[in-house]
Amino acid sequence: MGQVLIRNLDDETLAAYREAAQHHERSLEAELRHVLKTFRPLTAVARADAIDRLAAIRAMTPDVEQTPAEVIIRELRDA
Repeated sequence: MGQVLIRNLDDETLAAYREAAQHHERSLEAELRHVLKTFRPLTAVARADAIDRLAAIRAMTPDVEQTPAEVIIRELRDA
C-alpha cells in the first residue's frame, strides 16, 4: 500500500475532518482514508462502464420521455 503526505492543510479543514472522525468513532487517519476511498475519481474504464450501464437503463423505457434534471431541480426549488 502507498502512503501520501499532505502539507499545508488549513486549520478549518483539519478541524472538520477531526470532528467527522470523532462522530464516526474512528481516527483522523481512518476518516481521511475513508473519504479518499469513497470519493476517488472514476478511472476511464469505470467511467465507460457507468455510461454503458446508464444507457442500458435508459433503453429499458425507450418510449418514456425523460425529464431533464434541471427541470426537476427547478420544481423542487420553487415548491
